[in-house]
Amino acid sequence: MVGAIKAMQSGGMKVGLGPIVRSDARLFILGSLPGDASLAAGQYYAHPQNQFWRLLGQVIGEALPELSYQDRLDCLADHRIGLWDVIGSAQRRGSLDQAIRLANHNGIERLVEKFQHLEAIAFNGGTSAAIGRKLIGHGQRVALIDLPSSSPANTRPFQEKAVVWAQLRPFCGAPPCARGQSGQKGNR
Repeated sequence: MVGAIKAMQSGGMKVGLGPIVRSDARLFILGSLPGDASLAAGQYYAHPQNQFWRLLGQVIGEALPELSYQDRLDCLADHRIGLWDVIGSAQRRGSLDQAIRLANHNGIERLVEKFQHLEAIAFNGGTSAAIGRKLIGHGQRVALIDLPSSSPANTRPFQEKAVVWAQLRPFCGAPPCARGQSGQKGNR
């Protein structure tokens, strides 16, 4: 962990997080490369000002920001949503996508063949969309959806972002998560 933090501080190579997915995923949401706060925490979208959990919670009708990280991931799995990034590692000072250099890409072009229930791939932000669309190509059996970035660097108002993110709703499984802070499933 100390080595990873030193690499982040020195602007060295940063290695992203692994995919979070269940085999029956209908939707993948792909970011670019986790920011420093997420890498340090070992959690997707860990920066407190990142609107990802609030936006996606609104899409699926769940209070995701109120849940523990593990409960959030379990809830996404229940809704058949996977998370990953288009970049597996890169050199980057700070957390901004514009600073990404020498990027090594994840094998996202294989998602369509590997996940038979996959119906859509959404790109969280412009960098993710530009790289992801190039890697995946055209003529796939899945919808490709460009989303405004949930990053605090994107100053677009929340409600404007939420309108665009709402187009994910048809690709999300319907069961309520009904999880509490304790991590136990509850009844609704």
